Amino acid sequence: MFDTILIANRGEIACRVARTAKAMGLTTVAVYSDADAGAAHVAACDRAVHIGGAAPSESYLKGDRIIEAALETGAQAIHPGYGFLSENPGFVDAVEAAGLTFIGPSAKAIRAMGLKDAAKALMHDAGVPVVPGYHGANQDPEHLSGAADTIGYPVLIKAVAGGGGKGMRLVERPEEFADALESAQSEARTAFGNPDVLIEKYITSPRHIEVQVFGDGTHAVHLFERDCSLQRRHQKVIEEAPAPGMTAEMRAAMGQAAVRAAEAIGYKGAGTVEFIVDGSDGLRPDGFWFMEMNTRLQVEHPVTELITGVDLVEWQLRVAAGEGLPLQQEELTINGHAFEARLYAEDVPKGFLPATGTLSHLAFGEGARADSGVRAGDTISPHYDPMIAKLVTHGPTRAIALKRLDRALRETQVAGTVTNLGFLGALCRHEGFARGEVDTGLIGRDLDALVAEAGPTPAVVAQAALAALGLMCAPVPGLGFRLWGADARRIMLESGEEEIALKVRLTGANHALIETESGPVQAERREGTWWIAGARAMDWVRNGDVVTVFAGAGQRFRVIDPLERAASAGAGADVIEAPMPGLVKALYAEAGQTVAAGDRLAVLEAMKMEHALLAPRDGVVAEVLSQAGDQVEAGAPLIRLEDAEEEAA
Repeated sequence: MFDTILIANRGEIACRVARTAKAMGLTTVAVYSDADAGAAHVAACDRAVHIGGAAPSESYLKGDRIIEAALETGAQAIHPGYGFLSENPGFVDAVEAAGLTFIGPSAKAIRAMGLKDAAKALMHDAGVPVVPGYHGANQDPEHLSGAADTIGYPVLIKAVAGGGGKGMRLVERPEEFADALESAQSEARTAFGNPDVLIEKYITSPRHIEVQVFGDGTHAVHLFERDCSLQRRHQKVIEEAPAPGMTAEMRAAMGQAAVRAAEAIGYKGAGTVEFIVDGSDGLRPDGFWFMEMNTRLQVEHPVTELITGVDLVEWQLRVAAGEGLPLQQEELTINGHAFEARLYAEDVPKGFLPATGTLSHLAFGEGARADSGVRAGDTISPHYDPMIAKLVTHGPTRAIALKRLDRALRETQVAGTVTNLGFLGALCRHEGFARGEVDTGLIGRDLDALVAEAGPTPAVVAQAALAALGLMCAPVPGLGFRLWGADARRIMLESGEEEIALKVRLTGANHALIETESGPVQAERREGTWWIAGARAMDWVRNGDVVTVFAGAGQRFRVIDPLERAASAGAGADVIEAPMPGLVKALYAEAGQTVAAGDRLAVLEAMKMEHALLAPRDGVVAEVLSQAGDQVEAGAPLIRLEDAEEEAA
């Protein structure tokens, strides 16, 4: 076994690997960028080495610098985590050329599965069922369009070097193919440096079920399946193991196919074989097809760990050190059910846009495994994935595990950025999902209901007002009020797009009356705790001008400064702004151009994804305020439309 390993990653996966490695008595080395000098994964390791700038291309993707750091610190092996260089065969070659061990599969195995078209041909030869499609080398748009016609719509365009939904587009009609192809190729070129795509038949009632495999280079076992069907735009949201409705016959067929796939390429370490499954008529052994193999540890690996009792990172370390498989197939069993929910900093009402911010408060409830790479006080950076944590629960039955996940989400507290916490909770309470009726289209069909956010109750609004006035912490009579004159204080709060006017009246040292737009709310302080509308006050925090009351998924209120509002009252509404920090990837507008509402004016690249910025109305472009290649902050003006008077003139 190694003495020291370097973890070539960041965030929660670096923390996760460090936890197991240190439990095994190993010394751990972290690497970090300029943006991550004080990050949680740096604190989690015994040593840390600075490797470059904040952008991944200047740090976590610099394989030569990472290898230098390993050699400098005496590490004998490198664990890649997932993402970044984890599936880069050139990096594996360089690691081994430096006399180090790569904790993962061989470069040959990664290359075999790195291009989806070649991988499908290999799997077909190995007897693994594959989805009908075009996986050839001819990338001429007309040829690809013809292939789509032959396969039959709907089809999926997928980047051959892709993953994580990047470079993937669903095309339902022939007339949509050309635009979708251009967009998929552009995103693939940016994300992977390879614009080539393949075309596949789209299964209309699809489920995404994957099998965890583990090999020693010759033999492999499977650790059963995970259902990852709950997706949005091909991004996994909640994963579970085992798959709902799975039969013993289907599990055996999928497991055997996954093991054949792993053994066909001499796979060593942890990997995942992903299948698309036709869920229109239950799970059948003849209704699943190979999609791709991820030659690394998956984000959702904890659900497998909880149902099998296996530490997959420990297995990785032991097999990489030359040991055999810790358990054989007949020794692996399933115990209960597990769920994982991915908690992200993202603005759900604005279309799940990735968000940034400093976490002024972060706390997780008991009863769940919380794998996180951030702490209170840390900043969600625009340079990296905006994941805050993975919340994982286990129970003897699916129903109990799901209830535990719902409770864990309700007890999670995040302030300092918007999150998808409420969306995840709504999914947990979705009746169809609770019954196990899952497919990849569930979220899309019910999106409006899932993202609907109930407004704050009068009691929550009243508590926010007390907190904004500094009255939640101590019962000081008259705090913030004039000695002579009215015994009330007015305050304006903003919740979402709504402004809320309130009046707070102190009726004694321990009593207050808050007049809300829905009526008066009584507040009373008993034994050091406020009770509002007869119930104990919720937990809360204030950071700057934002008060967060932890009711439900958390209710955020901005304290409105009347002077600030007056100063900004004249701001125009004709400027297209960057909704988040990012790179201006492309501009499709020029001064004097006539545009229609919904026209694509620019593309912003942020958090590894491309986001189209559309014209908010019909009009004429007055000026373009940025150019392709600019790195901009959230709120930066990009394009201005002429106002009504300009257009009339």
